[in-house]
Amino acid sequence: MNGASREALAAARERLDALTDSTSVDATRLSDELAAVTALLDREASLRRVLTDPAQPGEAKAELVQRLLGSQVDGTAVDLVAGMVRSRWSQPRDLVDALEELANLADLTAAQQTNALDDVEDELFRFGRIVASHPDLRAALTDRGAGAPAKTELLRRLLGGRAHATTERLVMRLVTVSRGRSLEAGLESLSKLAAARRDRLVAVVTSAVPLSDTQKQRLGAALAKLYGRRMHLNLDVDPEVVGGIRVQVGDEVINGSLADRLEDAARRMAS
Repeated sequence: MNGASREALAAARERLDALTDSTSVDATRLSDELAAVTALLDREASLRRVLTDPAQPGEAKAELVQRLLGSQVDGTAVDLVAGMVRSRWSQPRDLVDALEELANLADLTAAQQTNALDDVEDELFRFGRIVASHPDLRAALTDRGAGAPAKTELLRRLLGGRAHATTERLVMRLVTVSRGRSLEAGLESLSKLAAARRDRLVAVVTSAVPLSDTQKQRLGAALAKLYGRRMHLNLDVDPEVVGGIRVQVGDEVINGSLADRLEDAARRMAS
């Protein structure tokens, strides 16, 4: 997103935070209702164009939301969506993307309220690694010819009783309503949202052997000092990373493996 849409999304996030800070708001229910509105606007191109038309007064668009959704979802969700359509959006799809993000954030907030956010972050990362290492599973989850019920049943067999309910809900929604994204991109986006919920960056750490608790604490502290923000470590093990670790934060790779240092030395000798 850019320009007006970024500002509108930031305002919507602030309203969501204010709502979910209240103990009277069920964040999980709010997530379900925002996801339902997302699905509606994803299907109805003409409706999302009307709701983001800059030529239409904001109040008129908010009243339309009230009429359409007032009997379908809770008043909290209606008020949140009505506030969003009062804002200016650079393009209609941005409103749908923002609604989807708010639905996911509401689910993550529910996990945070029960001190389960760290578990959800780790489970999302591990699920992504499982998918990456099992092409048949990835093919089954991304098969456009397979219906949502079949994918739902597969995910329940995979995650049911083995992952936090929030993880299961987020992955289920991602797989059954992909909205044109790759599964990998969707999981990465969810991981980033989870980290941002605690104002932390995500570092993907690959090591030849599992790191000890002391090593993880030292690495996390060092990265936090380097980037000036708290850091969540997603840990992976790859025996080919000889003698060290590889750390990726966003698009930046900090490579400390012995193998890469040897390759670098060889390149310098050859030059």
